[in-house]
Amino acid sequence: MVTNRLAASTGGISINIHMNRVCVYVYAIICSMRDIVLTYESAVEEAGSRGALETKVRSGGLFKIGRGIYSSSEHPDPLVVAHVLYPDAVITMDSALASYGLTDVPPDKVHLATARDATRISRPGYRQYFTERKLLDPGAVEKDMGHGTIRIYDRERLLVEVMRRQATLPLDYYREVIASYRRISEDLDVRLVEDYMALFKRQDAMFDILQREVL
Repeated sequence: MVTNRLAASTGGISINIHMNRVCVYVYAIICSMRDIVLTYESAVEEAGSRGALETKVRSGGLFKIGRGIYSSSEHPDPLVVAHVLYPDAVITMDSALASYGLTDVPPDKVHLATARDATRISRPGYRQYFTERKLLDPGAVEKDMGHGTIRIYDRERLLVEVMRRQATLPLDYYREVIASYRRISEDLDVRLVEDYMALFKRQDAMFDILQREVL
């Protein structure tokens, strides 16, 4: 009875209806902000037929942004595109470092780690790192970019990748990345970093770098 009186006195039914409309409106805004990226097969299925897909592209309802790839945005996030094209790959090194704000240097390509037996990526704009299959997934996480989802190494695994490749990185770039890690060292799960290091050879050398340059 109390609930009914409150609903009647405050216009509870109309408030609920209003709130539902607001929720639907907000949801629509969120959806419109996301980059919908589709492979050719998915785009045809979404449109209903090849002809309908071609019509949708001509009308600007969908953009063909590359060979066999379509998007609701003319300029979708390249990391989101990479995840759609290569869902088993993991964003790593320069691309991941920039995504986490650990470097100010924009990558000229999308850096992807794939299994060693994966098909070589021939599409331009990608740098591929072949990795033993058992070492590919540890540290790989799904990250919501706000306009799409990507598969990327967490910061702890990424630090291990940086230490592993220290000798191949430009010195200034390496110093910038390590300085960034030093600034967030208190937020890192150091035990997790050590667990990742244990998966690789030269873990003693990496442990020395971790203690001397990061922590």
